[in-house]
Amino acid sequence: MAVVLNPAPVADDLTSQLKAAAAAAKAFVAAVQPALRTRLHGADGRIDRRKADAEQHVIHGFGWYASYAELMTEVADWAVRLDEAGTFGEAERLLASLLFAEYGAQLRGGIAMNQSEVIRPRDLTDDPATLALLNDPALDRLIAEGGTQAVKTRIAALLVDARGRATLEDCGLDETTAMIRDQFHAFSAEKVAPFAHEWHLKDELIPLPLVHELGEMGVFGMTLPERYGGLGLGKTAMCVVSEELSRGWIGVGSLATRSEIAGELILAGGTEAQRLHWLPRIASAETLPTAVFTEPNTGSDLGALRTRATQQGEDWSISGNKTWITHAARADVMMLLARSDAETKDHRGLSMFIAPKPRGVDGDDFPAEGMTGGEIEVIGYRGMKEYELGFDGFVVPGGNLLGDVPGQGFRQLMATFESARIQTAARAIGVGQAALDVGLQYAMDRQQFGRAILDFPRIANKLAIMAAELMGVRQLTYFAARRKDEGKRCDLEAGMAKLLAARVAWAAADNALQIHGGNGFAMEYPVSRLLADARILNIFEGAGEIQAQVIARRLLD
Repeated sequence: MAVVLNPAPVADDLTSQLKAAAAAAKAFVAAVQPALRTRLHGADGRIDRRKADAEQHVIHGFGWYASYAELMTEVADWAVRLDEAGTFGEAERLLASLLFAEYGAQLRGGIAMNQSEVIRPRDLTDDPATLALLNDPALDRLIAEGGTQAVKTRIAALLVDARGRATLEDCGLDETTAMIRDQFHAFSAEKVAPFAHEWHLKDELIPLPLVHELGEMGVFGMTLPERYGGLGLGKTAMCVVSEELSRGWIGVGSLATRSEIAGELILAGGTEAQRLHWLPRIASAETLPTAVFTEPNTGSDLGALRTRATQQGEDWSISGNKTWITHAARADVMMLLARSDAETKDHRGLSMFIAPKPRGVDGDDFPAEGMTGGEIEVIGYRGMKEYELGFDGFVVPGGNLLGDVPGQGFRQLMATFESARIQTAARAIGVGQAALDVGLQYAMDRQQFGRAILDFPRIANKLAIMAAELMGVRQLTYFAARRKDEGKRCDLEAGMAKLLAARVAWAAADNALQIHGGNGFAMEYPVSRLLADARILNIFEGAGEIQAQVIARRLLD
């Protein structure tokens, strides 16, 4: 590749420009906030639901603008930290410049919430002074200089040079976490990625020997305290492990999600006897858990759950239906949410149960008495399988009510959402990185008109923006993880990371398939799997629409 770089995006004051541009984005969000509150609030000073429903496009759009501003802030802070450490190199500078050029232009012209819905500044405000905040000189400069063809072409060349590395950029990790990333990058490249597509095409369960090996490596108890058999590491370590395993295959990267959810539920809401009994077994992979929350026709409205838990002596009898239950046949225990108070109609009266069950065997997926199940066939996110479950007098021992106090299930579940969404963002980054990997390799190998298609700017540009966006959501995800590790509330940041990472993964997979041309539409090429895997990320753990609403309402209430 012949490369001529415009020196502007790598000027000495780049970090100052990034900070000023991020501050302008945050200032716009802050200026819009009071007017939106007035526009949406009722007489009681809180958001009026009818107004909110009518203004859903605006509310969700505000969530997107706030998420962009937070991501840009975290990237600017990352750049400053690297610059102070003397490690803000060419790749990092170019990626940051390109990301700010693209996202700055979107802030001004409109952010695509999906392929057909765009939120624009004038949807949020018509105040000239507020709109003028997006005309900041730093944004002007980055938009003009940070996204030139020379920048994109150079990033593509650097991606070629960085093949085999975990990421193109310095992620700013501490030494221990960086070593963990490298360890799982190597593991995934050797034991997951070469076999993932065959497992996907055959719609097979992840081999148990691989599950046990991951258990021996501590994957299922990574963030659990050592006294309960865990490694006692933080959420950032969980992120890099989830990312690298999902880069090999999202099925493998998602194995630990169920353990993370079960572990957090039991650690935060269980009795000490429940912790001592279940957590070491979950951490070692001796016991494989699954999450049994969703029901037909409820979706995100968990407060409307109808599955009943009726006390019979010391035990509980479960009756009802659940759907989209991952890894249910192979699981040994279910974290099961059911209504223990029949008089309630909302989230009150829900209880969480630690419900043991026998593991399924060939020809009999659900040998438990009082329990039936059927597989839901899916286009992607395979390896653990999805199921519909039916309960009719299924017995849960009395000592397995989580925390030994009924009616706490919804509150207990909400406490896990921060970690679940942080990990989902990390899984999305892994899928996006895998798409970048296969897209780059194909662009290098595919010859057209006497040269590799990577030499054509429209191909190089796709790869460059993939790398820049992955860098951005990686920093936002790590920020949410750090806040969680510091014991700070991070539902807002976790939701923002999940919202943006899901969109970035889908865009990366779509771009990688486009680079493959017609071959990308053939099932024999792994990029077809990546597209199917990426699509689910904007649905589970909070659909994109719900996520944007939660973000906005947190800021506007």
